[in-house]
Amino acid sequence: MKRRTFIKSVGLHSAGALAAASVVRSAQSETEMARARWRHSVCRWCYSGVPLDELIKQSKAIGIASIELLDEPEWLQVRAAGLECAVANGPTTIPKGLNRTEHHDQIIAGAERLLPRVAAAGIPQMIVFSGNRAGLSDADGLRHCTDGLKRLMPIAESAGVTIIMELLNSKVDHKDYQCDHTAWGAELVQRVASDRFRLLYDIYHMQIMEGDVIRTIEQHHESIAHYHTGGVPGRREIDGSQELHYPAIVRAVTATGFSGFLAQEFIPSRAPFESLAQAVQICTV
Repeated sequence: MKRRTFIKSVGLHSAGALAAASVVRSAQSETEMARARWRHSVCRWCYSGVPLDELIKQSKAIGIASIELLDEPEWLQVRAAGLECAVANGPTTIPKGLNRTEHHDQIIAGAERLLPRVAAAGIPQMIVFSGNRAGLSDADGLRHCTDGLKRLMPIAESAGVTIIMELLNSKVDHKDYQCDHTAWGAELVQRVASDRFRLLYDIYHMQIMEGDVIRTIEQHHESIAHYHTGGVPGRREIDGSQELHYPAIVRAVTATGFSGFLAQEFIPSRAPFESLAQAVQICTV
């Protein structure tokens, strides 16, 4: 090879190497930005067989900032260990919720006791449920939930805590649950008309009920304060073994300007913390 050809060849290779290195640095930078942007959480009940101390240790190692859906003794333990609790359990249950006026006084009393404690612990959100239909029409359920939540809002607003109602499927897991479609929940948000009431959009549940996940998030994101994951079918790992493509979903959530928590809520079928670490990586886009 002639000297000039050799130098030219080396120059081309050097330029290619520099370009490749630049791409790698850019990819690493984007990953670091994504990790900084996303606040990951994990639902306690999916690891109910694991001692809380171990879940705290593993969550920290993975880079998870929050363990959620906790009662008071556990959220105090999590906070003491340096993690957040993104969502505290509230004074309703899945079958017995705000859609029945006869439950309202008991729910309000529970909220009056809980919300100041939730606020003092620095927990931003408390979960509630609509309850099951049990023959109640969706129109009446909407009206009753609105009435109950409007009684709750002054307490939540004073405490600075957001009440979130979870969207659940009534097809597979929670037969007869009323808040089972995003449009119904979004209408409830409009009627309550408080910055302290929003929805918990569970991607697993809403894929089962209505599909069209990305478009629904784009359309109703202003009514959503929190997200849960889960593989469909079976609420297993959120990898290529199921029908949802979480990187695209998370990008869609990011595009809405969302800055809250994304919580992993799947039941591991393999080594639990390897699956949890993989899920966090999948969702860091």
